[in-house]
Amino acid sequence: MSTETFSPGLEGVVAGKTAICCVDQGKLLYRGYPISELAEHVVYAEVAHLLLYGELPTKKQLVDFRTMLDGFHGLPKPVIDAIRLIPRDVPMMDVLRTGVSMAGHFDPVKGTSLDDQRRRAVWLIAVCSDVVSTRYRLLQGKEPVAPKPGIRHAAQILLMSHGSEADETSIKLLDLTLTLYAEHEFNASTFTNRVIASTMSNMVSAVTGAIGALKGPLHGGANEEAMELILRFKNAQEAGAWVNDALAKKEKIMGFGHRVYKNGDHRAHILEREMRKLAEVKGRQDLVAVYDAIKNPIVSKDKPIYPNVDYPCGLTYYLLGLPLDLYTPLFVCSRVTGWCAHFIEQQSDNRIYRPLSQYTGPAERRVQPIDQRG
Repeated sequence: MSTETFSPGLEGVVAGKTAICCVDQGKLLYRGYPISELAEHVVYAEVAHLLLYGELPTKKQLVDFRTMLDGFHGLPKPVIDAIRLIPRDVPMMDVLRTGVSMAGHFDPVKGTSLDDQRRRAVWLIAVCSDVVSTRYRLLQGKEPVAPKPGIRHAAQILLMSHGSEADETSIKLLDLTLTLYAEHEFNASTFTNRVIASTMSNMVSAVTGAIGALKGPLHGGANEEAMELILRFKNAQEAGAWVNDALAKKEKIMGFGHRVYKNGDHRAHILEREMRKLAEVKGRQDLVAVYDAIKNPIVSKDKPIYPNVDYPCGLTYYLLGLPLDLYTPLFVCSRVTGWCAHFIEQQSDNRIYRPLSQYTGPAERRVQPIDQRG
């Protein structure tokens, strides 16, 4: 039996080194850049370039990156046909997992050099958004929409989902959520991705595994559940009464609290400010009133619990006219960039993951003849 220290969930265990992201109480950095500055000054394509290539792009590099991404949009017909065959009641995350895996058979990037892996990562960014939008269209009884070259990635997602170009406010808000969700160090799905990468498996397998990890309700899905909570109430008074009762019973409320952040999620502050502007444009201050009625009693306790980014994100996506089943898949459409950056980093200086365990089964014993058992 191992005498090593046991840490459930690997809490507090340093499982690897990374130059991609820094997460702690006081800051969230993507390759050294504070998330607040990235959210204010760059768009998602620049963040994706930063995570995959190590630096923010120049104007020419951004044009080249977007051109590459545009060229990868559009699913092969066999993948679209496979998505058509999936039953209507299958959750979007399962469809996305299957769609990415299926698309892997048509990977247009054939090599495994660093440049090839970066290009494959850009292709996977396109694949994830294409699978989500294609499934969404088919569920509405409509055909997939062809991509439009030259527009922002967030605009592309909205166009291919709704069939028409979105307003600038909606594009800006979706782009912001993609930036905020793009990377978050060794979380469960990223660690899953790195474990698969450590076996020297391929990038599609690692991303497919990461999608499976993110599907779990303890990791992904909180933005959907937060919005489901908001929609339960007719008004702020009803919401306020419910949350006070829930707090008295010490019930868990989705969208609040974080494994790392104990004093508030930086991303939530950034997104909430912009979400309120979107609600004003959409004329849905009633939803914001319910949002605040749930939030305020929780953060004003003697021991406050702060919203994580999923709480304002749920309402943001709802205001963008997106169904709840798309919320976690849109998380994937963002985080796939971080996953791929970690895949590349893991394989660049690799050691296969092989942790120890503590055995808790029976002591050593002998096998009895079958007629002597029982």
